[in-house]
Amino acid sequence: MTEEDTLDDAALENDNGADSVVRRDRFSGGPARGFLSSLAADERIFAADLAVDRAHVVMLAECDVIDDETAGDVLHALDAIEVDGHAALPEGEDVHEAIETAVIDEIGADGGKMHTARSRNDEVATCIRYRLREDVIAALEATLALREALADVASEHVETTMPGYTHLQPAQPITVGHWALSYEQAVRRDTERLLGAYARTNVSPLGGAAFAGTTFDIDRERTAHLLGFDGVLENSMDASSSRDFLLETVQALSTLATTLSGLAEDVIIFANRGFVYLSDDYSSTSSIMPQKKNPDTLELVRAVAGDAAAGVQGLTTTLKGLPRAYNRDLQRATPHAWSTVDAVSEASRVAAGAVATADWNAEALAAEAGAGFSTATGVADLLAANGLPFRTAHEIVARAAERAAERTSGEGASHAAEHGADYDAIHAAAADVLEEPLEGYVDPEAVESALDPAQSVASRDSTGGPAPEAVSSQLESAANALESDTEAVQALEDDLDDAHANLRSEVTGYV
Repeated sequence: MTEEDTLDDAALENDNGADSVVRRDRFSGGPARGFLSSLAADERIFAADLAVDRAHVVMLAECDVIDDETAGDVLHALDAIEVDGHAALPEGEDVHEAIETAVIDEIGADGGKMHTARSRNDEVATCIRYRLREDVIAALEATLALREALADVASEHVETTMPGYTHLQPAQPITVGHWALSYEQAVRRDTERLLGAYARTNVSPLGGAAFAGTTFDIDRERTAHLLGFDGVLENSMDASSSRDFLLETVQALSTLATTLSGLAEDVIIFANRGFVYLSDDYSSTSSIMPQKKNPDTLELVRAVAGDAAAGVQGLTTTLKGLPRAYNRDLQRATPHAWSTVDAVSEASRVAAGAVATADWNAEALAAEAGAGFSTATGVADLLAANGLPFRTAHEIVARAAERAAERTSGEGASHAAEHGADYDAIHAAAADVLEEPLEGYVDPEAVESALDPAQSVASRDSTGGPAPEAVSSQLESAANALESDTEAVQALEDDLDDAHANLRSEVTGYV
């Protein structure tokens, strides 16, 4: 994936031998040849390069830059190269040189005319964008599958109470549905970021040549259309040298991986506490302790955030401070994107499968939903709603929690040890703070209700809250967004399929 200035027809006809046509004898070997070569790594863009070659040749023929017979010969040779596959390519610095060499080997020096009015700079930039589109679509589909799995869990567990945590300490009771939708919304934003990255990837650099355009009268919009791009990158220097689309995509994937890491961590902790059982398909056992069931797949999902962060760092460092136009450093940039998109897409699919097949222990979750006096905030809210300043209510509840802790320390642990303060503790704390009975401010039955985790959840019916009504509203929003994004991703796939069929039809007209 290197710079090569545009070759004119005369130069092609005067060179002898396929390799010398593509790269002058002076630069055809040497001890650094292997170090310079990206041919093996370029297998990923082999099909993309063939598509770009075909579109460019069709355009050259339509613009009368080359004749139809030559175009037909080149396109026929490209078909044969596709059938033989990447492994059959001759040696070369990269897949672009190797394909061109193979075409020249097949039809003679005229094969080099396919490189008229372009450089390998704009060629490789186009190939990367062409292939990356497919990979981003795969990542998008993985986010859709995960969102669907999370929404299904939420729909099934709208009323399943569970402990909610901050700092890993019991904080307030919520529901499994509320928890699942918190991740659904995060992954929804990850989908949006990837859609945005796709839009800025889906523009064509082809025709920008080395960086300064070309003297040939070409039609850049035509090749963009044949390859399914939405348009062209206008500035030829930007077209050939920019890789910000790679960085944006990898950053979006890293953000997604961070979301996945948090999700994996939660489920790992929940599994440890007996709140959820992972399917055997997403677990493993110990080589020495047969009783163990380990959440290994989710531990790997959690770790992928590190891989993605490394991709961002590697790519950013490679691109930082490069002078404008093409530099060979860019050959080392693209692998960061490929490895990141592969790792994060796979992790997303695994996370979706683990969530979809997990079994939630509703009984254990409900039993722990009030642990650590997690309904305290609801009780404080109730007291404040009945005339007490919130800070006074806060103090009463805090003292009640302290009393409960004192009662349950040492031996003789009671129900309060598991579930925190009860009405008696609150009544006693209120007497200390208010110096008058609590009943003068609030109905004892209302306090008992606020202490109940299910009632506490039901009372939190503000927009986005954990109450069943609020969760149902969030589910509707999730379903609508999933449908819309699914249609958007399908439209992207359809556009690429249509472009592929159209290009194939145009090629058939010459071969």
